[in-house]
Amino acid sequence: MSRIASAPIPVPSGVEVKIDGSHFSAKGPKGELSLKIFEGINLSQEEGNLRVSLDSDDSKAVKKLVAMSGTTRALVNNIVTGVSSGFEKTLTIIGVGYRAQAQGSKLNLTLGFSHPVEYQLPEAVTAETPNQTTIVLRSADKQILGQAAAEIRQFRPPEPYKGKGVRYQDEYVLRKQAKKK
Repeated sequence: MSRIASAPIPVPSGVEVKIDGSHFSAKGPKGELSLKIFEGINLSQEEGNLRVSLDSDDSKAVKKLVAMSGTTRALVNNIVTGVSSGFEKTLTIIGVGYRAQAQGSKLNLTLGFSHPVEYQLPEAVTAETPNQTTIVLRSADKQILGQAAAEIRQFRPPEPYKGKGVRYQDEYVLRKQAKKK
């Protein structure tokens, strides 16, 4: 079995987990999430921890099951972490006149186009703009949060000459030198 899959997943207090055959669900202060477990992988709860194990001894399927056991463990860990403390992504906007404003479930972006860009946030994601050039996205579901952040960044990705655009907070943009005469 993979090293990742053999590590136990601690279940924090306040999180209620339920394993029903090949269906896993967790409920906590930040919400409720569920996952369908890949066939051939077992998930068990013992002493406040969750463990992933292989179900099959078939030599042809073992290689795929080992890979999926690590993936399943990572997904279950993301669900448990998400419902207990949640996830957060910060985007930074760089450029003269570029700004963002959160209005309920919509995000209004001014990114140098002839029109403002209006982005409808997914249901599970909340946005906050502490200032005009910073967007803070929060969600319990890590996958939906990452997808929303990528879609917002895609409106104006950072360009390599002046560095203008929407970027992740810890992203480094390799700058290029302009054409010489």
